[in-house]
Amino acid sequence: MQKQVKNFLNFIENDKKVSQNTLQSYKRDILQYTDYVEENRINYAKVDEDGIKDYLQHMNEIGKKSSTISRSLASIRSFYQYLLRTKKVKRDPTEGIQSPKIEKRIPSVLTSQEVELLLEQPKNVDLKGIRDKAMLEFAYATGMKVTEIISLDLDDINIEEGYVSCKGKDKSRNIPLGSLSLKALKDYTENSRNILIKDENVKALFVNTNGQRLTRQGFWKIVKYYKEQAHINKEITPHILRHSFATHLLQNGAELKAIQTMLGHSDISSTQIYMQFQDATIQNIYKKAHPRA
Repeated sequence: MQKQVKNFLNFIENDKKVSQNTLQSYKRDILQYTDYVEENRINYAKVDEDGIKDYLQHMNEIGKKSSTISRSLASIRSFYQYLLRTKKVKRDPTEGIQSPKIEKRIPSVLTSQEVELLLEQPKNVDLKGIRDKAMLEFAYATGMKVTEIISLDLDDINIEEGYVSCKGKDKSRNIPLGSLSLKALKDYTENSRNILIKDENVKALFVNTNGQRLTRQGFWKIVKYYKEQAHINKEITPHILRHSFATHLLQNGAELKAIQTMLGHSDISSTQIYMQFQDATIQNIYKKAHPRA
């Protein structure tokens, strides 16, 4: 990717003749995107529309202004259009994405009841149902990003000790697993995964029906399917499960620092957005309990 970024910047400087200010803006935006892609072990040449949306959501969560996000999308779009012209990619993943008008930073979350309804949908009556149950329970139990979840290998799970080791680019973190998630994972690894895999050398924790490592797109489709089965009239993505994980922990008394560690946020300001939901809960308690409210 580094080589393609360099070629792109040379192209807009020498062929497009953009100003130095414009060139620096492009460079800053593309390098930030490069860092994100490398940190999350994403193949930039195969990223899809949902992957770009994930990145825009990430920018929103770390406090970037709408104007900054819109400009960054424009830079990324130019980059992929260049790659398309030079036949380095087969399609432009930004093609169907509108310039965002993100005015609020409050993430969308599910209620505890909605999460429970969603997690009840997969039935452990066949190989796929057992896998899907384990995946959804795992996503909500850990708050991990979809790219982190699909990158996991079987050895990253310690069922006996009850935790998962999430390996990042520079550091790793251990996240505890609840009893329901552990039960579903044990069922999956013992009664589904071992049948789904066609090659004993496959290390991936979550695999598709062909026995290969599950893709981001595959994960998204599974979440969308069960959302529709549950008849929940809210957008539900793997990232919203991550938001719900953090929000529900905070609402039930978990310390912000602990949530920051589990989410893998380097800066606690990224975690503090969930305080808004805690404040709302406190206000509701106050209104119900205070005689003068």
